[in-house]
Amino acid sequence: MSAPLPPFDPTKPSTPISFPIKNLQDLESRSYFQSFHFSFNRSSVSLRRNIGRLPDRSRLLVCHDMKGGYVDDKWVQGCGNNTGFAIWNWYLMDVFVYFSHSLVTLPPPCWTNTAHRHGVKVLGTFITEWDQGKATCKELLATKESAQMYAERLAELAAALGFDGWLINIENEIDQVQIPNLKAFVSHLTKFMHSSVPGGLVIWYDSVTVDGLLAWQDQLTEKNKPFFDICDGIFMNYTWKENYPKASAEIAGDRKHEVYMGIDVFGRGSFGGGQWTANIALDLLKRNDVSAAIFAPGWVYETEQPPDYHTAQNKWWSLVEKSWGIVQRYPESLPFYSDFNQGLGSHVSLGGRILSDAPWYNISCQTLQPLLEFNEGKSSEIMQVTVDGREASYNGGGNVSFRGKLKRNTHFTARLFKPQLQLSGSPISISYSVKSDERSVLGILLRFSSSSQETKSLLMAPNESIPRFSDMSLPCLLTSTRTTSNWTVHETNLVLDGHTLTEISAFCYRPDDLTEETNTVEYFALLGHISIKCQQKTELFPPASSWIIEAHNIQCVPGDSGSRALSCKLEWRLKHPEDSVFTRYNVYAEKVNSSAYRPRKVMEEPRSEKVFIGTAHVDAYYVSDMVVGSDVKEVRFVVQTCGEDGSWQELDASPNLLVEVERFRTKLCCGLI
Repeated sequence: MSAPLPPFDPTKPSTPISFPIKNLQDLESRSYFQSFHFSFNRSSVSLRRNIGRLPDRSRLLVCHDMKGGYVDDKWVQGCGNNTGFAIWNWYLMDVFVYFSHSLVTLPPPCWTNTAHRHGVKVLGTFITEWDQGKATCKELLATKESAQMYAERLAELAAALGFDGWLINIENEIDQVQIPNLKAFVSHLTKFMHSSVPGGLVIWYDSVTVDGLLAWQDQLTEKNKPFFDICDGIFMNYTWKENYPKASAEIAGDRKHEVYMGIDVFGRGSFGGGQWTANIALDLLKRNDVSAAIFAPGWVYETEQPPDYHTAQNKWWSLVEKSWGIVQRYPESLPFYSDFNQGLGSHVSLGGRILSDAPWYNISCQTLQPLLEFNEGKSSEIMQVTVDGREASYNGGGNVSFRGKLKRNTHFTARLFKPQLQLSGSPISISYSVKSDERSVLGILLRFSSSSQETKSLLMAPNESIPRFSDMSLPCLLTSTRTTSNWTVHETNLVLDGHTLTEISAFCYRPDDLTEETNTVEYFALLGHISIKCQQKTELFPPASSWIIEAHNIQCVPGDSGSRALSCKLEWRLKHPEDSVFTRYNVYAEKVNSSAYRPRKVMEEPRSEKVFIGTAHVDAYYVSDMVVGSDVKEVRFVVQTCGEDGSWQELDASPNLLVEVERFRTKLCCGLI
């Protein structure tokens, strides 16, 4: 029997994880900031738009509740389970809440990074429950000063970690004499969130009343409205009746859009039954012009809905779209880039070249997701359009695949993005990558509108048969480049001053071939990426000499046959940080003085001397238990900077650091070098 693992000590170096704060003592002492893991848990992606107040319309809040939280998503640098839970339908929501049953639930940075990229705000959860929760509240609310102090600690955490606010869920009775201090806690937290985080939010959960009783109201009443009045919204318990949304809207008045009526996707007493009929509740809420709070959309994943998770997930969210409509439009600014990465996959690519063939999961890597329309069924008459992490990828681990049959002289279009991108007089560069068979041609169709409501279309496509679609096409000179991995990158430059890009679609067709005997052929193509950027603002990377890179907390533990397990924390920074801000880095290791170097969890046969070991979204990466051969004297780590426009720095020009493994052959633990 193996020895039990030692208790988790957040101050000791280890593979970075996200974790909650479980007691008031740790919250008060700010011990989280002394954790080894703190610097890894900071979100690096700012809200896509610097949103202040949420739009004055019905909103959609989504409350994550997946197996108690902190599952695969707790691994800040990712893990190897490419069947983990993810969300990619961000264009349907305004607010995302990360939920668990620990006192202070801090959202793992992967959720904040990808939600912010899509324009969605992220909240953590402060929750007290049952007898332990009642005891916690006694301490929290002992005085007005203690209530305000803990509120400030929560606001400080949100600001430091880069998320946008809190859901407050008090699910236990409160002594009546402490209700004024509870109000002080909520109002003070709201005040400090507004001052410390642009657009900060505090939302109250419909649970305890102003009488101190745990009595869910399911609607806005005089029992819960006093809390609603001092924060940014209320999340109603999900067992409401048909007339409750209208009644709540009337009481809320001008703030009716800040009333979020709960819908439990598992059902459990929800109006409409949740599950595959959750849209019944959404339809009613939309008609009554209030907001919705979807609780536990992981139902699709946890209950293994057929036929498979991706299909079931897309089908379920298509019901939400039909009821609620699209609320996030992107891109709204340049650069725009997507490689359709969903934050999980079976390989990692860069420019069409495979860096790793190991399965992986890291939602921080998710790029802007396409707004694909769901088509149910396997009919040969329907082109199947899916994001597929198993097929070859140009960048990252995703693509959009197009499979089906296409008749002669016909074409098929698929919605990808719904932008609201106003173009100036500056030239822009548009590119996309494709891998397909000879009879399957894939173009990109862009639609524009002008201030006079005039519409124009641009069809970017490589084939000479384009003139048959000339009724929808602006003149376009296309440059095409074939990569060594059989991806073709198409690019064009144009100026459309005063126009707004309103739609990006894929355009599938087959070239004219008079020798073709059949009228219908199989169609298959992969779309690897789309990029739109200002031509004169191509990403420029600081040279290696502009960086400072260091290794800390070095450990080198002896293993079998003279090998060693190397662990260390890599940190890097620009000498002049005002020069540039980056949110993604690829990390590589290079063998030195040996041919025996072979890191864990990378390709068995490296394609080059520099082997990809992972991705960082902050300026640090923890190398954990990397196995090196007995004759390895040094390992060179290389940090490759990646730009928002999909570009990347050449490895030979990237900052690097040489770690002398030989120095630590006989030492189990060494400190800073």
